[in-house]
Amino acid sequence: MPNKVLITGATGYIADMILPTFRERYETVLVDIKERNRRDEVVEDVEIADLIDPDRTAYAHLFEGVDAVVHLGHRGRRGDNPLDHYFDEKKNVDMAYNVYRTAYDAGVSRVVMASSNHASDWYEHNLIHERRMEVLDPYTLPLSDNFYGWAKAAYEHMGFLFAGGNMGFRDASGREVHTGGAGVGTRKMGAVLVRIGAPRELKADAYRGDPGNFKRDLGAYASPRDLAQLFSKGVDAPTIDNEHGVPWLVVYGISNNTRAFWSLASARKMLGYEPEDDSEVKFADEIRGFLVGEGASGGVGRLGA
Repeated sequence: MPNKVLITGATGYIADMILPTFRERYETVLVDIKERNRRDEVVEDVEIADLIDPDRTAYAHLFEGVDAVVHLGHRGRRGDNPLDHYFDEKKNVDMAYNVYRTAYDAGVSRVVMASSNHASDWYEHNLIHERRMEVLDPYTLPLSDNFYGWAKAAYEHMGFLFAGGNMGFRDASGREVHTGGAGVGTRKMGAVLVRIGAPRELKADAYRGDPGNFKRDLGAYASPRDLAQLFSKGVDAPTIDNEHGVPWLVVYGISNNTRAFWSLASARKMLGYEPEDDSEVKFADEIRGFLVGEGASGGVGRLGA
């Protein structure tokens, strides 16, 4: 089992959920651009480093001797025009590359990276909620209708490059070769991409008049303990090789939700993920109040269909 794990974005929202478990299970190296979390509390032992910096020598030493990396770092979007979100998301793609590359150069065995359900949210927005698709498999071609999802899909494909071990189609002489895996790389670094759903408490009052989004978030809910389990199993799983021998795995990061429309099959089969929570149970009172309470705006048929 891996002993030493580096976590990026260590003062962020998702890290706050998984850190207690990771501190118990592993020796941790925590990295972020700041030392305080969202509650303005100091997170102990955080190494300050900007992983967007193209000079990887500035933080390469943090990756030395590490068995696995959990990448949770993310730069927030600025500006109201969604067409301009490309520029911030491109920086996130650059950061993902720096994490993969620095881990690869340091001999790290596996990177577990926070992706998002938005990597494939075109299907949700156009098919799932129109009842033209029931469940989305993590290996369906990722298609997003926004730059946030585009960036997450880029993380996933980039992870496949490092997991494939070829890194190109030219041999050492520069000749193009399209058979036999002639690329410059030789080592396969494992990559697990976790498409996180809705890791937040769900309050019915926030969804008054909007039963569709309430139903959606009930299906997408991810509890802190389930996320901690999933990320730790992503680190610990002895093998993540697909049927072609490539150590690359995409899983959905949600709980065992009754209303889920994302498949947990790959997480269960490859990682042994056994989520403990179901939003239908956890938020039963909120659902009941939404349907029948004062000011209720959703009918049983619409929310429960």
